[in-house]
Amino acid sequence: MSAPRAGAGGSASDRDGPEVIAAPLTQEAFAPFGEVLEAAGDPDRIINDGACGRWHDLAGLDMGGGRAGISLFRAEPRSLPYACALLERHPLGSQAFLPMSMDPFLVIVAPDEAGRPGEPLAFVTAPGQGVNIARNTWHGVLTPLHAPGLFSVVDRIGEDGNLEEVRLETPFTVRLAQETP
Repeated sequence: MSAPRAGAGGSASDRDGPEVIAAPLTQEAFAPFGEVLEAAGDPDRIINDGACGRWHDLAGLDMGGGRAGISLFRAEPRSLPYACALLERHPLGSQAFLPMSMDPFLVIVAPDEAGRPGEPLAFVTAPGQGVNIARNTWHGVLTPLHAPGLFSVVDRIGEDGNLEEVRLETPFTVRLAQETP
């Protein structure tokens, strides 16, 4: 696995596009785009003879007539600031990203505006958080901030095309608040 790199097409410093400040990922801020998956607070149930807490049914999986599948993704780590040049969406089902390490990752989402991505938002997960991105939600590519970049992904498996991509004419740069020049 290579060292972390900036966004597709070059470093963020090479871009003149708009800036998006990444916020910490919270249930409330992310609600219009899906669910945050985390073991926060007390578990809903205690199972396995009292040795295991279960946070039950944290996400509504939407498979739109397909079947749920679990895949493993290994994505190259990226660094901040990050130049985002590509957004995608899945019109037939949701997509859940569950990191297989305790490292934070970057989540970029955007509302739909007449079939195109609207104003983007960016979040940085806390260790142990994952996300379930709702059907038809514009989002950035999988963007781990640390190696190994290994994720379990639960999404729709089917014969129909379930991917739309938009390459942005002007990429935007994602920064943390403390990185703002």
